Amino acid sequence: MASQRPGYIYAIAAAVLFGASTPAAKWLLSGASPWLLAGLLYLGSGFGLLLVRVLRNYWKPDRVDAAIQGGDWLWLGGATLFGGVLAPVFLMMGLSLSDSATTSLLLNLEGVFTALLAWFVFKENFDKRIMFGMGAILAGSLLLSWSGFSPGKSILGITLIVAACLSWAIDNNLTKKVAAGDALQIAMTKGLVAGIVNTALAVWISHLSVTSTKAVFAGIVGFLGYGVSLLCFVLALRKIGAARTGAYFSLAPFVGAAIALVFGDASFSWQLVLASGLMGIGIWLHLSERHEHEHAHEWQEHDHGHIHDAHHRHVHSADDPPGEPHAHRHQHERLVHTHPHFPDAHHMHAH
Repeated sequence: MASQRPGYIYAIAAAVLFGASTPAAKWLLSGASPWLLAGLLYLGSGFGLLLVRVLRNYWKPDRVDAAIQGGDWLWLGGATLFGGVLAPVFLMMGLSLSDSATTSLLLNLEGVFTALLAWFVFKENFDKRIMFGMGAILAGSLLLSWSGFSPGKSILGITLIVAACLSWAIDNNLTKKVAAGDALQIAMTKGLVAGIVNTALAVWISHLSVTSTKAVFAGIVGFLGYGVSLLCFVLALRKIGAARTGAYFSLAPFVGAAIALVFGDASFSWQLVLASGLMGIGIWLHLSERHEHEHAHEWQEHDHGHIHDAHHRHVHSADDPPGEPHAHRHQHERLVHTHPHFPDAHHMHAH
């Protein structure tokens, strides 16, 4: 996977893979524990990416990304707790009480929560266009949550899905802190830890009901819908920031809803159509954004994968790796220029 691919491509790929996993998880839930299914999905993610990492290191041993180290492990640990342990359990329990089309579209709230945290807690820049886009997505999600549910189970299911979205939003913003590091290592670590914890929890509470066929299928769904999707998501975070990645990722619910409709798990309704329209407007506002102005890059020193572009004009020593992209510790001199940009590791300046 080329590290210089535009961030929106990674984000859309992540959305498609994760969106397709939601109706698949709904089918897997029949006769299976939510805790066990969450564990199997993330074990498939973690071990699948572990195999990919072993093969990558064998075929391409040169380091092109900075390994996670030092204080970065605290950020990654927090991200894993919220996004890999709490969120999937909330989602699986919510799925067991809701149809997968409603669940898929409600997952747009993850993007809204991600943006709010990115803007007001982690200080990513935003403008009116981005704000209105998120407003449209939120309006569609709220409309959907009021569509034809009965008191009791459905309300609880919606609440659990919202809790999953908030947990993943916290995860997204914490992961952004380490996104310049090895994306494969980040996604693999989160998958392994989340899979082991949730599977152990299922064993502890004796929720072990699942057939071998579904266990294998869960591993495959987990590898693609959680593992490869998360890998693409981290690469998008690195390039376009948490809020915008979350907005592009809002395509995921439309993928899940379309699959659910095709397989008869849900039916058309005016709420579904109107909510989809509002969410589509919000996504378009984000997709059509162009952010360009004169800005200053202050001096800094860090380690991450890069090529020698306008932001990387440092001198190499004899010990630095050849070829591009590559990773090594390097310095940035102060630079003032104008070009389109997103809030990546080099563009977190004030506005």
